[in-house]
Amino acid sequence: MANVRRRRQDRRPTEASSLKSKIITWEPSEEFIKNNHVINTPVQTMYIMGDLGPYGKLGHREYEHVLCTIKVDGNGVITVKPDFTGTKGPYRIELDGEKREVWKYTIENASVQVQPEEEEREQRVFRDLYSRHKEYLSGLVGSEFEMTLPGTLRLFVNGEIVSAQGYEYDNLYVHFFVELPDHWSSPVFQQLSGVTQICATKAVGRDNVAHFCYPFTLDMFFTQGDESEDSLPQWPVLYFEVLSLDFWQRYRLEGYGSLVLPASPGLHMLTIRTWRPVELGTVAELRRFFIGGSPELEDITYVRIPSTFKGKRLSRFGFRTETTGSVTFRLYCLQQSKAFLETSALRQRMQSVLDRLGGFSQQSSIYSVLEAFQRARRRMQEARESLPQDLIGTSASTVHQLQEP
Repeated sequence: MANVRRRRQDRRPTEASSLKSKIITWEPSEEFIKNNHVINTPVQTMYIMGDLGPYGKLGHREYEHVLCTIKVDGNGVITVKPDFTGTKGPYRIELDGEKREVWKYTIENASVQVQPEEEEREQRVFRDLYSRHKEYLSGLVGSEFEMTLPGTLRLFVNGEIVSAQGYEYDNLYVHFFVELPDHWSSPVFQQLSGVTQICATKAVGRDNVAHFCYPFTLDMFFTQGDESEDSLPQWPVLYFEVLSLDFWQRYRLEGYGSLVLPASPGLHMLTIRTWRPVELGTVAELRRFFIGGSPELEDITYVRIPSTFKGKRLSRFGFRTETTGSVTFRLYCLQQSKAFLETSALRQRMQSVLDRLGGFSQQSSIYSVLEAFQRARRRMQEARESLPQDLIGTSASTVHQLQEP
């Protein structure tokens, strides 16, 4: 029993131990940034003062003025404020009083000019210092830093499936995979698919939210080929489906969605709406509730235009869907390419590729807007068809009478 760890008794915090200031300042002011983001370097300060008092009143503090401030830090840097006069006019000090006296003074560098030998020796010392600093930085980076091949763009994504909200049932999980278009590749060890854990939902406002916080990593390479210079390159697409699990370990489909990986580096927070196929009638919904299962897509890439589709038009006529919830992603995108350091035509070539890739992502967003418009138009037509014919005829005759003079 001597080795048993005992729980400490709860101690009430005293007022002295409580924090009296905010740990994090979310909206710092410019003065706050200036005062709290200064390099802590030892500095010696000297002031050149001037006594501008009238005759007989010298030595009084109210007549003393700072003419120049000289600071020397630990690195040997000398700062003079205000600067040497040079070609500028003299500095002015105007006194408060009845006479309004004005004093003018200049600041000149009276030091002996540096000899060429000393200046060259100083330059050698600086070059030696910079070379040592460069070696220090190279040692921090190491020799194992991977470089991409010329004409290759590397896309590295640290992603996270944050949450899913707005779905009908509980115990949700997400299955996803990434489709690589032409001229894209990934290492052999790279996994392009994954499944999250099963997560119970929690009521947040009006929605039931499942917080996954599931991380994933993607490492992909794009190689610009000669035959694809005139074609429009495509960006990788992440397809996902949201499913739910009931008490009898039967799963239901809750929604499909797709996400075009961002074409710009940095942090991206994206919320993607999902939908699922539906059948007409209440029997399908009863079957989905009691037995489990629901209509599913044989090819999940049908969410967008499948890569295997080679025709001109992809018809979805008669395909009924229902809008469900949404999934939130957090993506940290990094891009690496030697073209970012080049000033030759290779950089312009890669930049044109990135511009066209950005254009592809814009086209995909326009396509999604048009697709949403088509769905809304179909719903309006279905609602109009469900109305009684006499009501439609009455409204049409009323509109016709209003248009007559």
